[in-house]
Amino acid sequence: MTVSSVVEAAAQPLDPDFEARAVNTIRMLAADGVQAANSGHPGLPMGMAQAAFVLWTRFMRYNPRNPKWNNRDRFVLSAGHGSMLLYALLHLTGYDLPLEELKNFRQWGSMTPGHPEYGHAPGVETTTGPLGQGFANGVGMAMAERWLAENYNRDGFPVTDHYTYAIVSDGDLMEGVASEAASLAGHLRLGKLIYLYDNNRITIDGKTDLSFSEDWAKRFDAYGWHVQSVDGMDGEAVAAAIEMAQLDPRPSIIGCRTVIGYGSPNKAGTSKSHGEPLGKEELAATKKNLEWPAEPAFYIPDDVKEFFLHAVDQGAQLEDEYNRLFEEYSAAYPELAAELCHLLAGELPPNWEEAIPTFEAGKAAATRNAGGTVLNAIAAVIPNLIGGSADLAASNKTDLKNTTDVSASNFSGRNFRFGIREHGMGGILNGMALHGGVIPYGATFLTFTDYMRPSMRLAALMGIQVIYVMTHDSIGLGEDGPTHQPVEHLAALRVIPNMTVIRPADANETAEAWRVAIQQRRGPTVLALTRQNLPTFDRNAEGFAPAADLAKGAYILYQNGDKPDVIFIGSGSEVEIAYDAAQLLAAEGKSVRVISFPSWELFAAQDHAYRQSVLPTDVPKVAVEAAVSFGWERWIGNNPAKGVIVGIDRFGASAPYERIYREFGLTAEAVAEKARGLVIRNS
Repeated sequence: MTVSSVVEAAAQPLDPDFEARAVNTIRMLAADGVQAANSGHPGLPMGMAQAAFVLWTRFMRYNPRNPKWNNRDRFVLSAGHGSMLLYALLHLTGYDLPLEELKNFRQWGSMTPGHPEYGHAPGVETTTGPLGQGFANGVGMAMAERWLAENYNRDGFPVTDHYTYAIVSDGDLMEGVASEAASLAGHLRLGKLIYLYDNNRITIDGKTDLSFSEDWAKRFDAYGWHVQSVDGMDGEAVAAAIEMAQLDPRPSIIGCRTVIGYGSPNKAGTSKSHGEPLGKEELAATKKNLEWPAEPAFYIPDDVKEFFLHAVDQGAQLEDEYNRLFEEYSAAYPELAAELCHLLAGELPPNWEEAIPTFEAGKAAATRNAGGTVLNAIAAVIPNLIGGSADLAASNKTDLKNTTDVSASNFSGRNFRFGIREHGMGGILNGMALHGGVIPYGATFLTFTDYMRPSMRLAALMGIQVIYVMTHDSIGLGEDGPTHQPVEHLAALRVIPNMTVIRPADANETAEAWRVAIQQRRGPTVLALTRQNLPTFDRNAEGFAPAADLAKGAYILYQNGDKPDVIFIGSGSEVEIAYDAAQLLAAEGKSVRVISFPSWELFAAQDHAYRQSVLPTDVPKVAVEAAVSFGWERWIGNNPAKGVIVGIDRFGASAPYERIYREFGLTAEAVAEKARGLVIRNS
C-alpha cells in the first residue's frame, strides 16, 4: 500500500460518544499508571490523548505483531515524560505490553520505565527524556528513510515508503538541539516528517510565558517547515491537518492547542498536572468528571478494547501487502533487493575486511589522514556507510569520494553536510542508526564533543552503532589554543558506559580501529585522531607486534628482553614518545616494554590473564598521554613508587604544537627521566 492510498483510506469519523470513551481510556490508563507509581507526568497524556488517538487509529501504519517491520511508520514521543501515553497506546493496539506492565509503571524490572527506553518494550523506537533528543532522532529517521528510498526504490516499487511522526512539547522546542535539527530538516525538505506539537502552554514552573514568548509558528516557517495550528482537542481538526501535512513536500509541524491534564477538575490547565500524580481524591474527581467508572483501576471497556485491537489485523494486512510488493520487486530487481535485505538485516558484505588498507612503515601520517583513506576504502564495499561532518569535512578527512552531497533535490549521495550543528548532528545520527539499514558516522573536533555529549551518551545507553570521527585530538593541534585543545575530553568519554573510545598510535592502528568500529554493533565508537603527523611503526621489525592487536585494547607494541625493568605506556600520538623514551633506557642497558593502549574499554573486556600478561603488577610503569591524568591510576596503580603518569592537568596553550609538548614535559627525554627514577626506586 502506498502512502497516497493510506491518505485516501484514512478512517472515517467515529461515533462521537464512542470516540470520547476510547480517548478517555487512554487518559485514564495514564492517570491510573502514574497514581499507582505515585510518580510521573499525567498531564501530557491526558491533554494529547485525542490527537494521539487520531494519529494511531487513522493514519499510522504499523504491525503490533511485528514491531520491527521495516516499512512501518516511526513514532517518537519526544516529550518522553508523557511516557504513559505511549505505553497505553502500545497496550491497547496489541503490542506485547501486558496490562500488568502498565500497572508496574516506573518499577524495578518493568517494561514501562519513567521515560521511554529503546529495547525495553516493543514499539518504543528511541530513548527519550532529555528534551529535544527525540525531535532530532525523528529528523535522523526521516533522513535514513529518504536515503534508502532514493537509492533502492524503483518505479512502481516503493519498498521504503513511510512517515516519521512525533509528539513534541514546549520543552523540546526550547532546547537548542531541536533548533539545530529543525533547521537542517527544513533545508533538506524532509516531507515525510510530521510532528504534533503539544501547545499546552504549561511547563513545570508554570505558564510558558514566564520564559517562552516567541512566535513558534513563524520560527518554523522560517526554517522551511509546513506550519499549521489547530484545536488539539478536536479530532477532526487534527485529522485534517495530518492529511494536509502528508501532501506537503516540506517537514510539517502541527501546533495542537491542548489542555494539560484535561478532565481534572482542579488541576487541568495548570502545572500541578504536569509532573506529579493527580492524587487519589483528584483522580476520583476526574473519573467522575469524565463519567468514568471509579473502579476498577486500569479499566478498559470491552468495545474499546475490540476497536483498538483491530490494529493487529490491519497491521498484518499492511505487512502482507508490503511483502507481496517486495516479492515482485525482488523478481524485477534481484540484486538490488538482495542488497537491501542485507542492509536492513544489519549484515556486512562478505570479505569487506579485505578492503582495509595497510600502510607502509616509515612514512609519517596524521591518523586523521589515515582515517580518511580507510573510510573511503571500506565505504567502497559497504554501500550503507554514510555520514559527514559538522562543517569540518576537509579537516576531519571524512568526505567520501566518488559520490555526491546529499541535498533537498538529490538524496542519493553519501556525504551529509550537517552544518555547524554538533548537537543536532549527534541526535540525527542516533535517529539514522535507530531507523536501520544504514551505518552512520559523524565528525568534528574532539573538543566539540562537549556539544555532542548528551546525544553520544544516549547512543551508548541505547546500544546503537554510531561512529564518531573526532580529530584534532590533543594539544597537538597547536596554534588554535586551549579553546580547541581537548585535555579532559578523553576522560569524559571513557566514563560513559558502553562507549568504546579508540585512540590509535599510527596509520595501521587507525585501520584496525575502523575494523573494530564497523564490527561494533551494540554501542557507539569514538575514533580520536591526530592533526599532526605520526610515524608508522615497522611491525616486521624485531620485537614489534602486529597492529591487529589493537582489538585487544592494549598490547605489547615492543619489547627488547624477557622481563622488563620498566613499562612505558602511551595512547595515540604519545606512543611515539613512549617508544622513544624506552629506546633511551634500552641504550643504557635496560630491558623495556612499550605498551600501545588505544582503548581502555577494549582492554577491560579482555580476561584477567591477558591483562596481567600485558601489565604485570610487579613491574614499574610510566603512562604518558596528552590529556588529564585522571583515570590512569586504574592501570598503573596508586603507588607513586610503582607508577608515574605524565599528563596535562591544566588547559593548553596557543603555540606550535612541538613547543607546547616541550613546555608540558611531553618529550621522550622527560618521560625517560621519570622512568629512571622508578627503576632506581625499584631496584
